[in-house]
Amino acid sequence: MNLKDALRSVIRPHEDDILTPLSTVFGENLDPSNILPEYPRPQMVRDSYINLNGIWNYAITDTNAAPDAFHGEILVPFSPEASLSGVNRQLLPHEYLWYQRIIPVNSDAFAAGRHLILHFGAVDYLCTLYINGQAVLTHEGGYLPFEADITSYLQPENNELLLKVQDFTDTKSQARGKQTLKRGGIFYTAQSGIWQSVWMEWVNPSYIKKLQVMADHDTRKVTVYATLHNDILHSDIQITEETVIGEEDFHPWSPASPYLYNLEISYRGDIVKSYFAFRTYTIEKIDGIPRFCLNHKPYFLMGVLDQGYWPDGLYTAPSDEALIYDITSMKKLGFNMLRKHIKVECARWYYHCDRLGMIVCQDMVNGGSTYLMPVISYLPTLCPDLASHLKDSHYAALSRKDEYARIQWEKECMETIEALSFFPSIAIWCPFNEGWGQFDTERITQLIREKDRSRLIDSASGWFDQNCGDFISVHNYFRPLTVPVKKWGQRAFFLSEYGGFACHIKDHSSVERIFGYKRYGSLPELRAAYEELIQKSLLPLRKQGLSGAVFTQLSDVEEEVNGILTYDRKINKLEL
Repeated sequence: MNLKDALRSVIRPHEDDILTPLSTVFGENLDPSNILPEYPRPQMVRDSYINLNGIWNYAITDTNAAPDAFHGEILVPFSPEASLSGVNRQLLPHEYLWYQRIIPVNSDAFAAGRHLILHFGAVDYLCTLYINGQAVLTHEGGYLPFEADITSYLQPENNELLLKVQDFTDTKSQARGKQTLKRGGIFYTAQSGIWQSVWMEWVNPSYIKKLQVMADHDTRKVTVYATLHNDILHSDIQITEETVIGEEDFHPWSPASPYLYNLEISYRGDIVKSYFAFRTYTIEKIDGIPRFCLNHKPYFLMGVLDQGYWPDGLYTAPSDEALIYDITSMKKLGFNMLRKHIKVECARWYYHCDRLGMIVCQDMVNGGSTYLMPVISYLPTLCPDLASHLKDSHYAALSRKDEYARIQWEKECMETIEALSFFPSIAIWCPFNEGWGQFDTERITQLIREKDRSRLIDSASGWFDQNCGDFISVHNYFRPLTVPVKKWGQRAFFLSEYGGFACHIKDHSSVERIFGYKRYGSLPELRAAYEELIQKSLLPLRKQGLSGAVFTQLSDVEEEVNGILTYDRKINKLEL
């Protein structure tokens, strides 16, 4: 073990550091009158929609009462902490963030009895929606989409949308990912409020409310599950339709050939477009060793850790092109998988992975009270064998004493699968990372399995393995890379984090401070070390049973400069 590197990676808060403003070319070319104009829900597309991204009014108050006046303007969907929002203000746990705007209403559609559905991609963390002063709904959870039929709250002319938001970040046990109010090391600037697209669409009184498409690779059968709102019955009805694809029309999906089938569905004049793909992810024994298989063939997962942070947008990519750039940059370097690290992305990111051919390992968003780093980080790093004996029923040790927070996390876990299971590129669900709020892993794994049997599960990425799921999952930054010699059982070996090669690039980093697991003073040194690690240490392990590996990481984030791309996405450190 490299003890020197391990000691230099001790995580400390540096909230007093002043971050150097950085911008991406995508943010620099932003048109405030045309923010993220693409249809936000590519899995269920109608011909028209009303984009509400753009300038809204905002206020930050200390009380629960709606403000008498607003403090200024904010560029939605960028959070107030993000420079692109124009606010540059951290929302504190005791404060309330208010959004306000007038929403356009088509008087003809209104008079014709059509319904107006209002959609939010994600709002962090707890919000209440008001239309014309009337409370419509309250939503808890900072990473998932929600919608409301606001037709009954509308009036013929001006209609006011008001949104109240609270975000407790890491002062409570909510799901929060890498966000913290005391940023430093591997934890980053917290963001709050609206951070994905807001949009509306008029629909017929009877319309397609929800769509799920399941394509079975082995039987070539496509099953469409649709939830339909029937205005005459004033209720939702469920329908299921099946078809089998003929052999001459059968095209399996893979990163090398990401074939998507187009689909169109209509109901009482409502028409939506969608797509699907045939693929199957399994663990199968090849020469006695369990291996990850794509479409029943061994497939080595060459992955990279993707945190989804942007210097100018924080959680929000400045444009669709920015999302595409990250994916295609990694694909050009030979990666075929992205581990979306304890964050849920907007739907368009998954759509681009589907159509460009990038397998996804999807983490759930971690939460819990203040993490006990000596237990969940330093002990496993120094004594991995000892840490492997810790049972996740010790709620206090793993920051999970709050029963309500456990119940809420479990609810959001199931809702995440519900929201993302459409996308064929997602191969693996990962409920827990390095013991951050880990609890009841065996039970949670079974719940995920029952919810979605078409994907694999990395139950405990890093350590605190509870002998369940589809992988023996290890993080290794400080020791020689190895595949342990043990009885395999049915689980494949997955090196779910390694690398962490840090290289600070002047004028492209947020701070002079450097965080990383191994440090290099120049790009040639970094490239040589990376090439040696991959060719001499990593790839030879495939013969010994390594099924996949995730290199840390896609981009720098604040002081963590172990990215392949700089934080501003202007330099690819591995490109010659």
